[in-house]
Amino acid sequence: MKCNTIIFDLDGTLLNTLEDLMDSVNYALSQYGMPKRELEEIRHFVGNGVERLMELSVPDGKNNPVFQEAFACFKEHYLIHCNDKTGPYPHIMELLEAIHDKGYNMAIVSNKYMNAVKELNELYFSRFIKVAIGESAGIRKKPAPDTVEEAIRQLGVSKDSCVYVGDSEVDHMTAVNSGLRCISCLWGFRTKEELIKAGAGNNIFVTDPMQILEVIQEEEL
Repeated sequence: MKCNTIIFDLDGTLLNTLEDLMDSVNYALSQYGMPKRELEEIRHFVGNGVERLMELSVPDGKNNPVFQEAFACFKEHYLIHCNDKTGPYPHIMELLEAIHDKGYNMAIVSNKYMNAVKELNELYFSRFIKVAIGESAGIRKKPAPDTVEEAIRQLGVSKDSCVYVGDSEVDHMTAVNSGLRCISCLWGFRTKEELIKAGAGNNIFVTDPMQILEVIQEEEL
């Protein structure tokens, strides 16, 4: 079946959120006398949800006796500051407008917690994207297929008509576990070499957002 639905990852795919994530991580770490993390460290820590991000950022992870307090501090700070330095990658808004104008369905699925996903979608993409799903109780985070399947359910489309777009190895595995074809974007948090090493060598790789529209039209995904 020809593609009529694109399901997007959020961080590293639609939005460059890295600096705001780093700032909130480092704010929480500083409140408990822990060493701050560099941007490249945060880049490699993201992808599996904010709890995992903090687990990798806090010395000794969840074994640290103040981990939960630091994690709560991060969440409180990030909810307020999630849009200080965040913004769409170049050409993302043009892509979404073009996709919308051609009648494609779109959704966002993210391992970011639900409130932040909905807030960021409302700020940037709600004109084009009505279904945005994040981490919440009762639904497994990526790479489990749950968020993708919930997006498909809410959109009322067939899985055979969907393609998944993301930037990380987690996104690749999410697509595999969901039974979807995958487009891997190279402007996000992982390099092509890292993705190939993670098993994504057969994915379609794109270096500019507008290539996504070309791919789904030309290759009839």
